[in-house]
Amino acid sequence: MIIFPAIDLKDGRCVRLRQGDMAQATVFNDDPAAQARAFESSGFEYLHLVDLNGAFAGRSVNGPAIRNIIAAIKIPLQLGGGIRDRDAIEHWLSAGVARVILGTIAVSNPELVADAARAHPGRIAVGIDAREGKVAVKGWAEESAVSAPELAKRFEGAGVAAIIFTDIARDGMMEGANVESTAALARSVSIPVIASGGVNSVRDIERLQECEAPIAGVVIGRALYDGRIDPAEALMTARCQM
Repeated sequence: MIIFPAIDLKDGRCVRLRQGDMAQATVFNDDPAAQARAFESSGFEYLHLVDLNGAFAGRSVNGPAIRNIIAAIKIPLQLGGGIRDRDAIEHWLSAGVARVILGTIAVSNPELVADAARAHPGRIAVGIDAREGKVAVKGWAEESAVSAPELAKRFEGAGVAAIIFTDIARDGMMEGANVESTAALARSVSIPVIASGGVNSVRDIERLQECEAPIAGVVIGRALYDGRIDPAEALMTARCQM
């Protein structure tokens, strides 16, 4: 299982939100590149990066901060937030992003996502952010009529590298991962599933490993910043077979 430390960018700074609410942002670092280097130094092997402003604007907003992070680290990173057309996909893949995360357009234009996945094997991920079972889009500001499993199944066989599944109700709330919904999604598709939202202890990592579903990784945010999860312990746990 891969541990993905999360960096969420708002106005060029590293923040964490509560349930995706931009008005409830806690700033953890004014220098996102320094935060990325700290995560790399702690032993993490992959970074999860989200342009929060971009998710609402529908285009990349924190470009300078993203490029600074790419230049600052050697580990790969996945980037989401505001990437909604082929030009944006090509731009960030060419800029050094290992894979891009497509969320809103996965609902509105699944054909584009499938085409991009075929063109860039292993470099396109789908972000599925759900509130009470329904997929939310446009920075979680709008709710679609599509369920998480229904959306995931649209990409079977398309070459999508991973699905990042976030339970919006738990994101930033430190209430524990939604293991049941994540496991159910992982069992419903052959695409690797990465859990996100609510992880607040190493026990959450263990629960995701114990659920007898093929969960490939877990995104951790606030719990790393406030010290609830020790990086070394998290990495050791993730590397152990349960």
